[in-house]
Amino acid sequence: MPLPDQSRRPRIYLAGPDVFRPDAERVFAGLKAQCDALGLQGVAPTDAGVDTRRGSDDEIAQRIYEGNVRLLRGSDGVIAHLAPFRGLEPDAGTVFEVGYAAALGLPVVAYGVPEASYEQRVCAAIGCARDAQGAMREAGSGTMVEGLGQRMNLMLTRSTAIEADAAAALRRIAALLGR
Repeated sequence: MPLPDQSRRPRIYLAGPDVFRPDAERVFAGLKAQCDALGLQGVAPTDAGVDTRRGSDDEIAQRIYEGNVRLLRGSDGVIAHLAPFRGLEPDAGTVFEVGYAAALGLPVVAYGVPEASYEQRVCAAIGCARDAQGAMREAGSGTMVEGLGQRMNLMLTRSTAIEADAAAALRRIAALLGR
């Protein structure tokens, strides 16, 4: 993938469930300030300028989707807040954005991912046991728990770099983009 034009700041899409926080505006302002300091331009999902006050829920949802996809297509990279959200997994919308960015060939750096393996976190939350073949399974349903020592589902760990926090993720994406 060719490096972006050095005469303009690379646009970094700031993916994550932070849009749902009551202090989302402050969170994104802080991330954008960190981007500025690294010679990057931070782009929050809320920068799509979507009118959420008129139309049906389906119309609003479609406009949000189209706006976020448009922002992703205009970005040079993505940082993604993949901390567990409402359970053991990251926010589904953010996971979609990571996959979309990967399909576009954009570099993606994740942050907020717990240190333990996904298997360890699942087994700590619900009972698990190894079957006769050595696969870890949920005790109640027998459903296999993805192992391989990954911190999240392997489709996420193999398509992203993982850093401890947003600041480290921004430094990493800046380095990947030659900043």
